[in-house]
Amino acid sequence: MKKPLKQYFLEIKNIYIFEFLSAFVVNLFKLEKIFYNCKCINYPKVKCIFALWHAHQCAVFSCNMFRKTCVMVSNSKDGEIISRAANAVGVTTVRGSQNRGGTKASLELIKKIKEEDYNGALTIDGPRGPNRIVKKGIIDIAKMCNIPIVPAVYWSPQKRFLKFKSWDSFRFPLIGTKLVMLYGDPIYVEENMDEETTEKIRLKVEQSLNNLYEDLKKNYKKYLKS
Repeated sequence: MKKPLKQYFLEIKNIYIFEFLSAFVVNLFKLEKIFYNCKCINYPKVKCIFALWHAHQCAVFSCNMFRKTCVMVSNSKDGEIISRAANAVGVTTVRGSQNRGGTKASLELIKKIKEEDYNGALTIDGPRGPNRIVKKGIIDIAKMCNIPIVPAVYWSPQKRFLKFKSWDSFRFPLIGTKLVMLYGDPIYVEENMDEETTEKIRLKVEQSLNNLYEDLKKNYKKYLKS
């Protein structure tokens, strides 16, 4: 059965809108890379997997500055836009989430980490929340790769952000924003952990992210001048 003409044109319109948004975000990321102004504090010396809040996904800029990083991005349309933009500025991506293609993406990420010497990165509360609640997937990957988890947050008191009305209150730093990226101490996981220990690690990562964020907001000027 043929599609109604109205539906056909609507699908074409949606494709053009998607491609326009993709091109816009890709070029925004390319421009941002040129003027990106972020000071990294306590960047890890060991290979690791970074734990980031979904709202801080632009922080992969900083994660990728000293060691090549591979980040898992969801299979959604929003994820496609982010993946294209990340690739445009040199960040490697694998596609998948807890609900869609997660196993395949996890295996690809593990291969990048173990065989190609990448750091990994996950938005630990994505792709749909709850906001700032760590999911245990990052612990499983860290365990299989025998690497620590490193919590990471970034912040600036300046108002040069493009704001979005999303579940995670995502903000895109605009040109000239002076950011500080603060990395926590590595959190190591054991190869054979029971559910109780896994939950303790999950809560430790969650608490570390919250503590880092409060520390950064309180001591932003000190970190910026250090």
